[in-house]
Amino acid sequence: MHVISVNTGRATASEHTDAEGGVTGIGKRPVPGPVHVFAPGPRGVGASGVEGDTVCDLRHHGGDHQAVYAYAREDLDWWEGQLGRELPGGIFGENLTTSGIDVNGALLGERWRIGAELVLEVASGRIPCRTFQGALGEQAWVRRYTEAVRPGAYLRVVQEGPVSPGDTVEVLSRPDHDVTVGLWFRAFTTERALLPRTLAAGAAMEPQAHAKVHKYIEKYGK
Repeated sequence: MHVISVNTGRATASEHTDAEGGVTGIGKRPVPGPVHVFAPGPRGVGASGVEGDTVCDLRHHGGDHQAVYAYAREDLDWWEGQLGRELPGGIFGENLTTSGIDVNGALLGERWRIGAELVLEVASGRIPCRTFQGALGEQAWVRRYTEAVRPGAYLRVVQEGPVSPGDTVEVLSRPDHDVTVGLWFRAFTTERALLPRTLAAGAAMEPQAHAKVHKYIEKYGK
């Protein structure tokens, strides 16, 4: 299990975003390491946790619970077959393109050590938006991406440190529940009846997600 590439992006004008200034940082490219990774601060204030990376819409992206976004090369390869085009690392806006680790099967709260120092914790799946669709240039992309249940994982920073292409990924711990990134993603997109199950992840699930689940339970029950 290792990191294939570390990817960062700069603010670029886009007609597919309503962020202030009409710019997005979704277009990321591989960079040489080491790149410092840190906890950027709360949502709305903190941006990316990856040095040199840009998050433009702080309303919906960035912050401690979305400090780093990881996507598996295996899933990019699957999408290449579906779309009939090459998909280089970073094209989905991911900071880390990984190999050998089941990102979508990771549990919320699962911890990874990357390299010698960096420790990350799985926080949630990535829910697609129209900016993602526009950047990729694929028709009905949000729907297709959602139906595939290959969202990749947002991670929070437990211990900051450097990351470089080729760094090993070691699973340090896995919590005692069954809330995977894939299950969380299904619950918050197409299978709302699964929402109460996500509470089993406890504090590993961000407060904003907890609030949505409790609102659902108040309306529909368990």
